Amino acid sequence: MVDAKQQILDIAMNLTRIGNWAADGYEAKHKRIATFLDQTNGYVEDVRQKNVTGRFKPTFDAFYQVFQKLHNESPVTPTDTNAWAETMMTWGNILTHRASLLER
Repeated sequence: MVDAKQQILDIAMNLTRIGNWAADGYEAKHKRIATFLDQTNGYVEDVRQKNVTGRFKPTFDAFYQVFQKLHNESPVTPTDTNAWAETMMTWGNILTHRASLLER
């Protein structure tokens, strides 16, 4: 069983990948993006079931709200795609740095 910290780091890595793919050509990579979004959503739900507490909880709660919105959106215009991709990459960075607040 993977602990919450490792799952958060996996989520962060996927968010960064997804953001990069979307920024580099959403149309060409939309199937890969959809696959990784679904996989990442599964990881997010696993972490939610682990009931993250402590100093990381506010970060995870804020991330969860944004991720649900992003997961349900489909970037359509280049501007939307870039903003969507930037938000994914930003949360990837935030989660990577804040994961240290989780205890193993």
